[in-house]
Amino acid sequence: MTKISQKQLLLDRIYNWPGGVLWVFIIRQAWAAIFAGLLLGAIIFTNFVHLPWLSRYDWLFIFAILIQLLLLATKLERPREVITILLFHLVGLGMELFKTSEGIGSWSYPGDAFFRIATVPLFSGFMYAAVGSYMARAWRVMDFEFTHYPRRLYTIIFAVLVYSNFFTHHFIYDFRYILFVCMFLIYRRTVIYYRVNRRQHSMPMLLAALLTAFFIWIAENIATFTKTWLYPSQLEQWHVVSLGKYGSWLLLMAISFIMIDLLHYMYNKKRTL
Repeated sequence: MTKISQKQLLLDRIYNWPGGVLWVFIIRQAWAAIFAGLLLGAIIFTNFVHLPWLSRYDWLFIFAILIQLLLLATKLERPREVITILLFHLVGLGMELFKTSEGIGSWSYPGDAFFRIATVPLFSGFMYAAVGSYMARAWRVMDFEFTHYPRRLYTIIFAVLVYSNFFTHHFIYDFRYILFVCMFLIYRRTVIYYRVNRRQHSMPMLLAALLTAFFIWIAENIATFTKTWLYPSQLEQWHVVSLGKYGSWLLLMAISFIMIDLLHYMYNKKRTL
């Protein structure tokens, strides 16, 4: 019996438990989020355990690199998925440099770091990369398929507008509500098909996006609770991150998904824009 068949046999057994569909779904989701989960674990660990020689942020940077190398060495992550992680790392780092700059100050990092660019510890890019890693792995682990997927030209334009708004809303009108409407119009008919065990299930694409953004928002609350970064209103006393940030993660997650879809398109070359 091969290693793969042993894994499938275990999932088959769990699938036959009461509520087995949910348990297998959770296992597959956890497997897809392995990079994000390990990074979040490191964030929590370094909050309670002081590590010598380096700052907390520098240790997190090293941990993130080691996690990535481990996933590659064990073939739990594929090279093209690493490309997704790198691209989203750069996208996130660019936003971080702008958002934490002196004139903007949307959030801040209260600790010191050797591995940093201006006001941004380099580990921060891996938090965005964790979102890209989850999306790329979930696509493969759960065997995503879609119906009524929009033209990629529309999704590219949408992603550019979303990313631009993260910068321009500090100087002109915040178009996020218009972007929410655009997201609804673009993906309103799109259905995502995913495989929990041997059976295929489906969900409206917009519902899947809302659920994913919610769990990212939960992770952000954990990160701010451990003072990994803080919003200006949290400097004196911590409180739950506003639901407005939930909307921001929804839009940022859409960018991640569109980037991954484009990489799949370029890799497979099956359709045109």
